[in-house]
Amino acid sequence: MEIQNILLIGSGGREHALAYAISKSPNTGKLFIAPGNPGTADLGTNVDLDTEDFEGILEFIEQEEITLTIVGPEKPLVDGLVDFLEDEEKLVFGPTAGAARLEGSKSFAKDIMHKYGIPTAEYLCFERHEWTRAVEHIHETQHWPRVIKADGLAAGKGVFVCDTKEEALEALEILQNDPNLSTASYRIVIEEFLKGEEVSVFVITDGNDSKILFQAQDHKRIGDGDTGLNTGGMGAYGPAPLVDEALLTKIDESIVRPSIDAMVSEGTPFKGVLYVGLMITEDGPKVVEYNCRFGDPECQVIIPALKTDIVELMLASVHGKLEYINLEIDSGYYTCIVAASKGYPLSYEKGKPITITIPEQEDVFCFQAGTTLGEDGRLLTHGGRVLNVVAKGETLQESIDKAYEAMKGIQFEGMYFRKDIGAKGLRRL
Repeated sequence: MEIQNILLIGSGGREHALAYAISKSPNTGKLFIAPGNPGTADLGTNVDLDTEDFEGILEFIEQEEITLTIVGPEKPLVDGLVDFLEDEEKLVFGPTAGAARLEGSKSFAKDIMHKYGIPTAEYLCFERHEWTRAVEHIHETQHWPRVIKADGLAAGKGVFVCDTKEEALEALEILQNDPNLSTASYRIVIEEFLKGEEVSVFVITDGNDSKILFQAQDHKRIGDGDTGLNTGGMGAYGPAPLVDEALLTKIDESIVRPSIDAMVSEGTPFKGVLYVGLMITEDGPKVVEYNCRFGDPECQVIIPALKTDIVELMLASVHGKLEYINLEIDSGYYTCIVAASKGYPLSYEKGKPITITIPEQEDVFCFQAGTTLGEDGRLLTHGGRVLNVVAKGETLQESIDKAYEAMKGIQFEGMYFRKDIGAKGLRRL
């Protein structure tokens, strides 16, 4: 295989984990990360590219003779960066805008599931000009709770689980009037509340063939015991004991394969990583949502477990040759704990000095996310989710214990992290 000069788009903990694996690949030549973070700077070269400036990205690709571009975050995927680069005959890993609509439009995803018989919650969609009808529907609803979702991308803040009519009406008000959400809520989805336990299944596909990479459980709520506000994710662990081999086979046959086949039938084959968020209900697995990329922080537990060369795997996806890849996943357990700034997911302070004194260990990783360097070169907080500590164990308990022990080596003012990551998995062992 030819050596690849690689451009990785993104700046979070997900991209630090991806950069870690890409940098270790014997198939990697030069590695650039745009814009990256201080952690990725130790693995390649950070470049200050505007990820919305497609022409600027193309110019850089040609200037540095980039042979493979990898798109981490959802927004440039939904906005069509893959289409733009493919039109310029550049190799790029990720779905086209048409395929990325599975994440970019919740109503589109629901309609696909309904059309092709993929199990999911019952739902209704309302356009912005139908707001009165949405209000009437809420007043007529007899069974609670219900889930209300903004149709478009909302950085994880556009979903409301409403226990009462009053909460649902309040959610509608927020979606209509909050300037950060109003664009995403040009259409809304009101759906049945699914009872059960959530799990995320990650699939790599070349548009026709697919392989399940990993299954993990995220922890969305800010507080222990899954309490408080929703966040981008406070931690993850995997593989989740909730899903045994028999259930994983059922998920593949009833959800994963039909989803990929559906996109082929729609004329927009999905290439890249498909994240299938599931609820395991009494009636079996049902889809809660699709995402068109690696999750964050789930990516941070998937990447250390991946034994197959990641560059080889991504190129097989791009070239439609996934069937020839022997996918190898480590047999251990992985736990990721997110260290967040005080106040997250609401307003939080930046610029707090960070101290990292984690002893070097083969099975412990520290992936940076919301960090920056001060003028004196010191590492500072810069985002809500600041750092990710990941540890491997032969058992889930060992993985959890090692991760929390490593967290003792992270300090910054106002640091917060959940104390119960992985607890729900332990209860199933």
